[in-house]
Amino acid sequence: MPNIVSEAGLQTRAGQWWDSIPFLTSAVVIVCGVIYLICLLVGYDSFYEVCFLPEAIVSHFQVYRIYTSIIFHGSLLHVLFNMLALVPLGSELERIMGSIRMLYTIILLATSNAIFHLIIALVVAHNPFHPFEHLMNECAIGFSGILFSMIVIETSLSGVQSRSVFGLFNVPAKWYAFILLVVFQLLMTNVSLLGHLCGILSGFAYTFGLFNFLIPGPSFYTAIESSSWLASCVRRPKFILCSGGNPSAYIPTYTAQNSSSGALFSGNIWRNLSSWMPQRGTTAQVLIQSYLDDCLCFSFSWPRTLCSILYFHVVAA
Repeated sequence: MPNIVSEAGLQTRAGQWWDSIPFLTSAVVIVCGVIYLICLLVGYDSFYEVCFLPEAIVSHFQVYRIYTSIIFHGSLLHVLFNMLALVPLGSELERIMGSIRMLYTIILLATSNAIFHLIIALVVAHNPFHPFEHLMNECAIGFSGILFSMIVIETSLSGVQSRSVFGLFNVPAKWYAFILLVVFQLLMTNVSLLGHLCGILSGFAYTFGLFNFLIPGPSFYTAIESSSWLASCVRRPKFILCSGGNPSAYIPTYTAQNSSSGALFSGNIWRNLSSWMPQRGTTAQVLIQSYLDDCLCFSFSWPRTLCSILYFHVVAA
């Protein structure tokens, strides 16, 4: 009987945890997980065909790689840690932006990451002093570039002046993503330094308002949400509408009236550069630690050591 109760409680908590994840974030988790599972079942490992490969994009205009590269993952740990990092970060941002706006932001970040990646790879690979031609043939895959962009955006929303790195030391908040980049690169040699760096650059570009001219107004999202082909999704409890918002704010923030509202406009880019951290209390690191403690360690009764390892990988991924 104790085992039955324990298993029932485990299933209930797992169900509650999954139900708390907003629509788009859970959809990304499902898509990445299913794609990895299908690749595993059919024995597909030709990731060279779908990864972000600068040489293939420049020479053969294979622009599809910009988007296929973010949904394919090379190993179980790769997809697991990326999705564990996505759940708290993506959930928080989706509740602020809304599901459709969040989807548009992910597409925008994926595109800008690719552009930054291509430009840097071309410049470094063909510089006349010391060319690094291998950058054009570096195969990058996984969602972690988008995650680094999300870390920068969430940090800009947090309003904190410093962040703790694995609980060991504090760094200025604006350097937090760069510190994670360096630490992650030192500890795991088979990751894409340029891919993660471009994710950070895209996050700062978005935060500083450089993409404002590419971001539609609220009517664009409202029109999509009211379309008949999306009606079944909009009716789902986990779907978050993009209604409301402050047209003078380029990054949406919580309000007492509507926690999922906001707009992505900015009136003055230089004002954004000087005051790019709107005040709000919750930080990504607290969210991740709380997520791992409450939803994984305590709910699933995992050993504390395993939780610490997961926390380290999730924050760094």
